Amino acid sequence: MAQKTLSGVYALVSGASSGLGYAMSEALLEAGASVALASRKGPLLEQAVAGFQKRGFDAHALPMDVRSEESVNQAVEWVDRVWGRLDVLVNNAGIGMRTVNPKFLTEPQPFYQVTPEEFRELIDTNLTGYFLVARGFAPMMVGRGKGRIINISMNHETMKRKGFVPYGPSRAATESLSYIMAEDLKDHGVTVNMLLPGGATVTGMIPDEFRGKIESMVSLLDPRIMAEPIVYLASKEAEGITGQRIVATEFHKWLAARRES
Repeated sequence: MAQKTLSGVYALVSGASSGLGYAMSEALLEAGASVALASRKGPLLEQAVAGFQKRGFDAHALPMDVRSEESVNQAVEWVDRVWGRLDVLVNNAGIGMRTVNPKFLTEPQPFYQVTPEEFRELIDTNLTGYFLVARGFAPMMVGRGKGRIINISMNHETMKRKGFVPYGPSRAATESLSYIMAEDLKDHGVTVNMLLPGGATVTGMIPDEFRGKIESMVSLLDPRIMAEPIVYLASKEAEGITGQRIVATEFHKWLAARRES
């Protein structure tokens, strides 16, 4: 049984109904945290939460569209009314290249073939969504002089890969946003860090029809690769750590170096 190192911790994970978000929610719950699984309303979210509740975890379904300021505000109101505070915010909700080009892995298309509508939709979700959610919850944390924000990112290689507009730019901008957020909040007791898997993971962002071909070329990571580092970043041990970019596959090496310094 996992140690309940996060008992009494209230956390919200966006994009939590599947993939990395589900894995991180599970890890936080196993460590004893109360977790609001924030995602678009639907059976996937309800099933995820019901499954966690059956296991005795304090999991809550929180329908939220990260692209909507009104929806984010409603989520903030729920947290304030039900919990009275938020200790950990995990910005994870995002959409991938398959929403722009379903064959992006085998037939990458140049940026000039991406429509403005497709570009805006992905940026609105992956970048503006992080901004809106952090903007919504930051005042609550600043008011308490305490809080953790963890923004999920992706490999730098993805930001430079052929045919990866607008996903690559959305994640590059997310990292700049994270560094600036860390600077803006460091005098208020609120930390901001980035966490990324360290390679392609088995999530819905990879089309099922291409998964076999990809697995023949590279080893796909299990989303649970995020479990240990997300629990660490939410724990007392990570107090004061901010502005860090942590790669999950290199977490033990990063942690060892930090403990030695």
